[in-house]
Amino acid sequence: MNRLPGLDLLRAIAIVWVMIFHSYIIGGWGHFGGIEQNGWMGVDLFFVLSGFLIGSQVLKPLAEGRGFSFGDFYQRRAFRILPAYLVVVAAYFIWPSVREQGELQPLWQFLTFTVNLLIDAKDHLAFSHVWSLCVEEHFYLLFPLLAWWLARRPSVRRFVLVCTAVVLAGMVVRGVMWAWELAPLAGLDQNSYGKTFLERIYYPTWSRLDGLLMGVMLATARVYRPVLWSRWGRHANGFLLAGVAVVGGAIMLFRDRTGFIPTVVGYPLLSFGLGLLVLAGAQTSGVLARLRVPGAGWLAAVSYSLYLSHKAVFHLVESAAGEKLDGHGLLTFAAYASAVLGVGALLHYGVERPFLKLRTRVLHQAPAAAHASGVIAGAGTDAA
Repeated sequence: MNRLPGLDLLRAIAIVWVMIFHSYIIGGWGHFGGIEQNGWMGVDLFFVLSGFLIGSQVLKPLAEGRGFSFGDFYQRRAFRILPAYLVVVAAYFIWPSVREQGELQPLWQFLTFTVNLLIDAKDHLAFSHVWSLCVEEHFYLLFPLLAWWLARRPSVRRFVLVCTAVVLAGMVVRGVMWAWELAPLAGLDQNSYGKTFLERIYYPTWSRLDGLLMGVMLATARVYRPVLWSRWGRHANGFLLAGVAVVGGAIMLFRDRTGFIPTVVGYPLLSFGLGLLVLAGAQTSGVLARLRVPGAGWLAAVSYSLYLSHKAVFHLVESAAGEKLDGHGLLTFAAYASAVLGVGALLHYGVERPFLKLRTRVLHQAPAAAHASGVIAGAGTDAA
């Protein structure tokens, strides 16, 4: 998919929103009208974007009858995800001074992307934001298989049934976990309550599929219903306004972030609102596609490196100069932001981008080699 400015803008918003939220690990950069309190929703925006972009990559060849190469897909994901991730994992384990909070889960959990399923959210929160990458890795592993199965005999009915089942299963799981695990702790030990909420409801993959599913649903409409997608494009700004309204409603609902009602229905509602924003951003006719915000494209490009490294950078700056920077308003913000952007850029240009270029060379050489071997084999057969 060609780069879409509207989606780049949303990705830039998502990473900035997440970093502002995580800045409260070191006391916060300041107040931003309350949006910093809901910065965790930036992760859900990433989920919708990922579901849409990966869904489009997987579904397009299937819809065109060209088949789908699982090997190429997983190879592309490995080149995209692993190099920068493993560098940051190594930094956390080799230099304990970069750990922003508590201890680390065992190394094997980081290498197998199971941190979100096994984490001790009381004492092992260092690099805990990797939970969302674990969710995405599980999505990368399972979604192509499910898409291939559904595409063998395309059916609107089956697709709707699967999507409905995923949403309802998530609601049931979160509701049951809240009733069994959280309700007995309500009004008692708040530390245990928060720890249980993270471990049983917020982090596990099976509780957080709503955003990815919303993105896949948009990708399905784009690939399989291009006429409908084009028709939606005429109303991009309307979808944008509707998305802002729905996300606003979700923010109101999540004022009690760990309550029963937001736990059960809040995540599908939020994902739906964010999906409307992504739908608006993916159209070329809407205001998001025409709006040019300086630096948004760059932030979108380096967002993965920023996401991996920003909490460690916050901690290192605080340890080195926190007392001198505290209380200086804009200077405090500029110091932390500059450090985060600098390290993120170093990781992106020094690790992430070279491996993306290597991926391009490897994947381009593989078809050429396959074609050459096919020609040679054919010639040999003819000679025989």
